[in-house]
Amino acid sequence: MSSQLHVGPVAVGGGAPISVQSMTTTKTADVDGTLAQMYALAGAGADIVRITCNDIEAAAGLAEIVPRSPVPIIADIHFQHRLALAALEAGVAGLRLNPGNIRNETHIKTVARAAKDAGVPIRVGVNGGSLDKDLLEKHGSATPEALVESALTEIRYLEEVDFTDIKISVKHSHVPSMVNAYRLLAEKVDYPLHLGVTEAGPPPGGLIKSVAGIATLLLEGIGDTIRFSLTADPVEEAKAGRSLLEYLGLRERKGLDLIACPSCGRADVDVIAVAAEAQEKLEAEKLPIQVAVMGCVVNGPGEAREADIGIAAGKGKGHLFIKGQVVRVVPEDEMVDALVEEARKLVEEGFEARLAAADTSAPEIAAMNALQLAADQGDANQTQERRKAVTQRAVEASTS
Repeated sequence: MSSQLHVGPVAVGGGAPISVQSMTTTKTADVDGTLAQMYALAGAGADIVRITCNDIEAAAGLAEIVPRSPVPIIADIHFQHRLALAALEAGVAGLRLNPGNIRNETHIKTVARAAKDAGVPIRVGVNGGSLDKDLLEKHGSATPEALVESALTEIRYLEEVDFTDIKISVKHSHVPSMVNAYRLLAEKVDYPLHLGVTEAGPPPGGLIKSVAGIATLLLEGIGDTIRFSLTADPVEEAKAGRSLLEYLGLRERKGLDLIACPSCGRADVDVIAVAAEAQEKLEAEKLPIQVAVMGCVVNGPGEAREADIGIAAGKGKGHLFIKGQVVRVVPEDEMVDALVEEARKLVEEGFEARLAAADTSAPEIAAMNALQLAADQGDANQTQERRKAVTQRAVEASTS
């Protein structure tokens, strides 16, 4: 387990919940515009937000933004160590220093001493795209080993002035390199690690790359805070980060998790259209539940029995189920609205109450519909024929 630090009130590392970060895209000198974006990010699930502090006007903007921010602010420092000192004066909750940009040891230690006096942590933010040129020459490219060496050198500077309130990132745009860099770093330090695939690009590719790298490490127990670096509205970064943690079971669900079958020839409805309609209406309700949309009643309720609630189509009807138990049968053209209504009641009243309110005739109706559908369409899996063929092959093998 990593050590723990605090970015304002948000604990990072040491078994604390994995936190979600993003970064504003506004000019920091635009105080109102930056705050508007920060509130949007907080609403989308960001626990911490990074803001650029690249000039004097940005530092002045921070002085107004910090006391009005809904979440802790980390100042992103580029080349001028004096701007880090100004950001501390503005009251930021954290600093991010890029070893490839600020290389003067004396300047780094000056910032560390000031941050220690202020009780503010520093992220050592190594980036494959801005690695120190000496390390590039030594390693030939931005290898995992080069990224880790850069981080360790910076950490040594900080530790030499007794500064240990440190978290680290070793980001790379190449997913395997990013994963290997963090694995290597995790073997050498116990500081909290900030995960991300840098310059991941626009969705969907940027999302895929970010999930591939970040989820791989989180499932290995590596990582304490994350950021999706997308070429998109940063609100999408926060949403994606929060959703990933919920899907991995690392944060309590606050949003909708909609699962749906991929559809097949047995489906009597347009599953894609039904799932899209259900997602739109359920997201508007902001219900923190898992919902299933299944294309047929033959296998739907059983396959999705772990979902909190779901709907399965069959013979012009929608079969509404809770934890796999059919509770209502409604006309097909009403099934999405019925699903939304029941989901709202489920969140308000709880599972026991909604199961107690179930239509007692619903399971029998659903079973009859499933049998009729199977009879009309046949056995899509050809179960009996497959069993006979396998048995025959086993008999032939045993007598040969």
